[in-house]
Amino acid sequence: MDGGHNIITDVDEIEPARIPQQMEGKEEDVRLGANKFAERQPIGTAAQTQDGKDYVEPPPAPLFEPGELKSWSFYRAGIAEFIATFLFLYISVLTVMGVVKSNTKCSTVGIQGIAWAFGGMIFVLVYCTAGISGGHINPAVTLGLFLARKLSLTRALFYMVMQCLGAICGAGVVKGFMGAGQYGRLAGGANVVAHGYTKGDGLGAEIIGTFVLVYTVFSATDAKRSARDSHVPILAPLPIGFAVFLVHLATIPITGTGINPARSLGAAIIYNKDRGWDDHWIFWVGPFVGAGLAALYHQVVIRAIPFK
Repeated sequence: MDGGHNIITDVDEIEPARIPQQMEGKEEDVRLGANKFAERQPIGTAAQTQDGKDYVEPPPAPLFEPGELKSWSFYRAGIAEFIATFLFLYISVLTVMGVVKSNTKCSTVGIQGIAWAFGGMIFVLVYCTAGISGGHINPAVTLGLFLARKLSLTRALFYMVMQCLGAICGAGVVKGFMGAGQYGRLAGGANVVAHGYTKGDGLGAEIIGTFVLVYTVFSATDAKRSARDSHVPILAPLPIGFAVFLVHLATIPITGTGINPARSLGAAIIYNKDRGWDDHWIFWVGPFVGAGLAALYHQVVIRAIPFK
């Protein structure tokens, strides 16, 4: 009995000590406006809770970083973007040419094959270059990441130039293989708004398609998501390539699918006919607007950066 009495007494002494600690924790939760279920928190509260987070938020990149110009890694990254975009245009435009030149689509890979060529190459090239340059391969992606302060203006402009040069060279090699005459007859893979659609339709398709791509890029490379879902072995290039594939399936019949100003520019320059230039502005304005909206949505709504 004495032993039991002692146990009860000990519990009575311990429990009151626990209660203030529990209440203190609840008061802390109330003060922060948070609870244990992060996915149920209102916008901004997750971002405000800084204690105990299991990821490292990289600091915003400076607008100008002159020191980059003296670093070999800066130029190596630009070369990687050039080669990646070169290979991307070579494979994708050559696939388009093979489909277009055939009298019957049944003997070719068809629209699905074109979509796989674009999406598959993005998957492969992002995987190969992500550790060197980030694997942008697209000025719209570069713009979106710049707006989110993921890279400096210096690096963003350098990447865009190298991407465009790589795209021009890639399309040029395809023209060299096929011959100028045949390449011209098949429109050189240039992006145009298809008959039956207005310029507004084409612009809208490019905006939404690029939004899907850039939003996927942000989600697949997000530091917080990677830490939270570390138990899920998802390779970041896979959803990015799959997003490109799906967007191509949807918008090839409308615009041939640009969502990449470098891809559109390279094909237009090598094709170099009025038909390739008439709607060309759509394939710069649309992707850049879509990328900007995706960056805004991810930073303000998803990550609640302004609320931190």
